[in-house]
Amino acid sequence: MTVIWHNPKCSKSRQTLALLQERGEAVTIRRYLDDPPTAEELRAARALLGVPAIEMMRSGEALFTDLGLTRTDPDETLIEAMASHPRLIERPVVLARGSAVIARPPERALDLF
Repeated sequence: MTVIWHNPKCSKSRQTLALLQERGEAVTIRRYLDDPPTAEELRAARALLGVPAIEMMRSGEALFTDLGLTRTDPDETLIEAMASHPRLIERPVVLARGSAVIARPPERALDLF
C-alpha cells in the first residue's frame, strides 16, 4: 500500500499525488494537518526515511523559531514538536514497500517503485 502525507494546498504535494495516480498506484491519502501522525508514527517514518528528524521539518516556518527550536535539537525534541504541530512536517512524505521519501521534487516518489 502507498500512503502519502498530503497537504492539498501544497503544489508539490498535489504534483506528487497526481504522479502516483498517473502511474496507477493505489494511494491512501492522509491529510496530515487534519489527521496528524503520532510521535510513534513520526519515529517510524524517520527510520524508513533514514534521515535525522530535522530533515523531516520545515525549519523555515516561523513556528519553528517561535517554538524556540533549533537545527541542533535532539531528534526526540523535534519529533514531539512535529507531533504537536504537524505544520512543521516537510511535505509530502510518501511511504511504500517498506521505504519512504520526502517527495521534493515530486519525482523522488518514483524511487519507491
